[in-house]
Amino acid sequence: MILGRMQSMLARLYDAPVAHDVEDYLVTDRATLHALIGPQADAASDEQVIVVDEGSEVRVGLFLDQQVIDRLDRHDPTTRLDDGNLADYCTALEGVSHFHYLAWSVARDREVSLLELELQADVDKYASALTLMTQQRGGSFPGALHEQLFHRVSYLPQLGEESRRRYEEANRHAARFCRSLEEKFLRRRRSRPEAWIGELRRFFRCGHQEKVRQAIA
Repeated sequence: MILGRMQSMLARLYDAPVAHDVEDYLVTDRATLHALIGPQADAASDEQVIVVDEGSEVRVGLFLDQQVIDRLDRHDPTTRLDDGNLADYCTALEGVSHFHYLAWSVARDREVSLLELELQADVDKYASALTLMTQQRGGSFPGALHEQLFHRVSYLPQLGEESRRRYEEANRHAARFCRSLEEKFLRRRRSRPEAWIGELRRFFRCGHQEKVRQAIA
């Protein structure tokens, strides 16, 4: 499935494989989501990480609306990523990023804040989309991508004030970090994509506070 390919791409990009396959933890219908998390499922977006605390252990899963998956199956972004499937790609990639980063962190007994999770997902969306588009376009740099992902954004009206602030802060930090890496390693006359990947991998391994420091440096 497309989600497995997305997870494999993140694992390669960050040299960060995990033992769990996102497709084994996938929920695609709202009735099942409702059974897992209750009435809040009614207001859920097309993507939501599921965390169920069962006392002695925590169960993690991913809800992704089946219609999003169906559209991506018809217009596979790993073959061609463009304006027609970019929004669905970002929806799915955000969920895969959340799951992958949580699995990687739990395996290392690392705590993860909600802001850290959203910040990493925003960086993942940009870095993975840039990688795909550059490969698919024969090395041509997708100059409009940063604007599309970080400035042409909107948020669900049902979001509470705290959640909205968190999304906005993550977007702002990720935008600054990704632009900085672009200018240092991708846009100059002598491009150094290997250094770009090295900085992405270092960022991935940072904790909450260090991620924010890296983003605003």
